[in-house]
This record gives sequence, C-alpha cells and structure tokens, in this order.
Amino acid sequence: MDTSPHKSDFVNVNGIKLHYLDWGGEGETLLFLTGLGNSAHIFDDFAPRFVGDFRVLALTRRGHGDSDYPETGYDVHTLTEDIRLFMDKLNIDKAILVGHSMAYVEQCHMSVVYPERVSRLVCLDAAYDRTRFKIFAEKNPLNDVKVPEQDCHSIEEYVAYVKRVRPDLAEMWNQLWDEETRHGVTITDDGKVVDRMSDELGKLIIDSLRNYVPEEAALKVPILSFYAIWDKLLFPDYLTEEQKALLVEFSNTVRLPVQRECIELFRHNVPHAQVVEIPQGNHYCFIKQEELVYEEMRKFLSE
Repeated sequence: MDTSPHKSDFVNVNGIKLHYLDWGGEGETLLFLTGLGNSAHIFDDFAPRFVGDFRVLALTRRGHGDSDYPETGYDVHTLTEDIRLFMDKLNIDKAILVGHSMAYVEQCHMSVVYPERVSRLVCLDAAYDRTRFKIFAEKNPLNDVKVPEQDCHSIEEYVAYVKRVRPDLAEMWNQLWDEETRHGVTITDDGKVVDRMSDELGKLIIDSLRNYVPEEAALKVPILSFYAIWDKLLFPDYLTEEQKALLVEFSNTVRLPVQRECIELFRHNVPHAQVVEIPQGNHYCFIKQEELVYEEMRKFLSE
C-alpha cells in the first residue's frame, strides 16, 4: 500500500503522458529524477524528508512506471525536453535536479542546454561517462551465463524472484520496494506478472546512454556527487563457486578500475563539484545509506 504523503498525477507533454508525484512544500523546487527501470515511487521514503524547506516532486520518465511507453524518444535530447516541458506545465522556472543513476544524462544535458532552468545538481551514484561502460560487456566472463527465468503469477512470486536474482536489492528490501514493484510490472493475458519495460526497450535506452559523452566542461552550477563504490559483491544463488571467482576477478581488474577512472575524470572535468565516496556502497545509496546521503544533501543545499 502506498503510504507516502504525496499527490499522484499526470501531465501531457511531447505528445505523451508522464506520471509524477508531488509532496508539496514551499521554497525552491527539488525535482527527483529516477534511474533506469524505476518510477517516481522509488523516492517515496527519501523525498518527503525535504518538504520543510523545498517544494518536492519526482518525475517518472517515458518508458517507465505509470508513464506512457512510446516506441521512440529515448535519446538524450528528447528525454531532456520532457523534463523542460514538465517544468513548464507546472510553472517551475528553475529547479534543483536530484538524479539517480541514468538521470545524470538528463541532468547534465539540461544544465548545458537550459542553464537558466537549473540551480544545482545532486547526483546519486550517477555522474559517470557511460561510454566507458562498453568494456563491461566485452570483458564480463559471465556473458554466457543466463539468469534463470521463472513464470510468476502473483506480485509475491515476482518479488521473491527478484530477490533471488538481485541480492543487492534483497539486502534492503522493504515496503518501499513492494510499492515500487507494483508500478513497474504488468499482468499479461495469461496471468503472468512481467516487467512493463520490455527487454528491447531496456536495450534501446542503455545503448542511448552509452553513446552520450557528458558535457561536463560546460557545467557551472554547484554540484554534489555521490559515488557508491562497487567494492561489495553479492552473489545470486544460481552461480557456481567457479563463476563467483571469475566475477571477483572481473570486479577487481575491470569494473572497479573503470569506476575509479570515471570518478577521477569527473573530478578533473568538474573541479568545483563536491564528491562523496561511499565505500561498500549500494547503487541505491539514498535507500541503503539514507542517513549519510540525507545529511550530506542537507549541508549542500543549505550553503
């Protein structure tokens, strides 16, 4: 059950319908943007903590959650236009953009193309040059290992399946994730619970992200960037001991060095940014390491 104290509504922009949540509040607008595969409900617990000083909203981009799923429009420019037009609809002149994961491409491009509409950026394990991630697919020793498929005929079965294949989510699963899941699935005609986002759409979005080089040299606004260091490995139960060992080696020799390279590149390109590294962090740091992220954000936003 959705117990977060928000208004849930839709706007029509760019020929599609986008879903958003509005927690109210007064002051400058704090606009939360989601990562790949998530809806605005992923911020149900975190976002309302800022209502005392800001107007707080979260947007579900096209192809996600309860928003429309058009076949096109997943390039960086169109996704950014969706945000600008959403702000226009709600009469928001300027906002602080708080983005998780893939939202950085929208945060970055928006700040460059429409600098007058963005006052600050908060990046939640987001500020990466994803063109450098292409090596992951090339070097991953488990490329041929398929995630076990399972037909799920209830939300409960689907949640149990996700926990099995995603131990990084299982370690912090709570009612928030139950609610988020309800907005990310659909039921087929034969009664199966499946992701609303198709594999084809997911690949289309990922390919778009990995072809975008962040325009960081043009970023002038104050920025706070969190990095959840990828030094904690959790293994799904379907991997063998040999496969786990290969994954450890891949993490140490490829994945972690690429992350470090991205962090140092960001520091170099955006020297005025504040950077917070979270050892043993979870990609959903605003959930798993909520208090740390909240306190750092409060300090940054009060400066």
